[in-house]
Amino acid sequence: MSATKRNVRVFRYDPAVGGDGGFRDYTLEVENASAMTMLDVLLHIQREQDPTIAFRFACRVAMCGSCGMVINGRERLACKTNVSDLPPSEDITLRPMNHFPVIKDLVVDMDPMFNKFRETLSFFEPKEQLTEPARIAPDAPEREEIRLATDCIACGCCVSSCTMVDHHPDYAGPAALARAYALIADSRDGLFQERLAAALPSCHECRTETNCTEVCPKGISPTRAIKYIQRTALVQLEVTPKEAEVEETEAPPARWEVDRATFIRGAGVAVIGAAVAVTLGSVAAITTVGPTESAAAEEWVSVGRIADLPQGKVTTVLLNYEARSGIYSQTISKPVMISRLSDEIICYKTACPHLGCTVHFENQSDEFRCACHGGTFDRSGSVIAGPPPRALDRYRHKIEGDQLLVLI
Repeated sequence: MSATKRNVRVFRYDPAVGGDGGFRDYTLEVENASAMTMLDVLLHIQREQDPTIAFRFACRVAMCGSCGMVINGRERLACKTNVSDLPPSEDITLRPMNHFPVIKDLVVDMDPMFNKFRETLSFFEPKEQLTEPARIAPDAPEREEIRLATDCIACGCCVSSCTMVDHHPDYAGPAALARAYALIADSRDGLFQERLAAALPSCHECRTETNCTEVCPKGISPTRAIKYIQRTALVQLEVTPKEAEVEETEAPPARWEVDRATFIRGAGVAVIGAAVAVTLGSVAAITTVGPTESAAAEEWVSVGRIADLPQGKVTTVLLNYEARSGIYSQTISKPVMISRLSDEIICYKTACPHLGCTVHFENQSDEFRCACHGGTFDRSGSVIAGPPPRALDRYRHKIEGDQLLVLI
């Protein structure tokens, strides 16, 4: 596979120099765009061209949330974004996340977000002191309700994408509110009223732009979480008791009389209140958990003409298609490995079944390999070495005319 040159524009800021910072251009040879991530790009630049460039990373498998940044104008994880995900005609642009103080280059200070976590009481406080761990069935309705929200890796992508964070300094932000939601919906938690009271004011600052939902690398929908909190407040928030209660008397209650105007005003308030509850409930219902693959309906996507997929080789093709989930629609870019090493056509997923790292085919060794953890697979996708628990996952495919289609 021939290498291609890509121009990479990286935001640079040196606290010792000060100022506003600016972009610096680097040229990089990319041999396999579908196997090279943005984190690989930065590591190549740091090791081969500029050792002073600063950025964060740890796990390399989209689990720690350290490498969040703005890539070509969209919040993403550097370790989860491949070069092939970006149009080859565009420069690769890497800059720090919005709404966070920049420490150096692509490294930002995450303290503002974690301070909002503390303000919304985003920590678990057990309702009962138990000596044994609580048992919750994996398919329990309550567990299913908060399943995805508990996968938050605190990367800050949702906060960076939210315009309201910039407009309202007191706004808790989507990350803290999504965490608060997961605890409010947990019946084991002992701070229901306190947490609801702490989170609710910020929920009114949300403008339901769903930017946070679109950029979350774990498929979480903070928008849905915010609407859930508002709906919960409408139906469950305790009313503060009056300081002084009217003493009960044995005298029969006076006949309640109300004029027509007062009745109409009261009925109007009741109708409006019910309408608000129904509206918020509807928004929470249609604001799905997120634009994840599991929520979207399956569809057949064209890979291309079979004649363009050479016999005896493995070709990586980047699919671009529109995916709808609830009220959301987004363009998805996904690489697929098409094997024509034999008479049978096999369409492999590029995600390693171990931890989701990117797998590529090496012509020299005639094997599929995962660079992160040493996973190795033979021509049929079966595990040869390393920690992967099973063979490479495959896409279902079919042939229509001269086109190869896969089920996504």
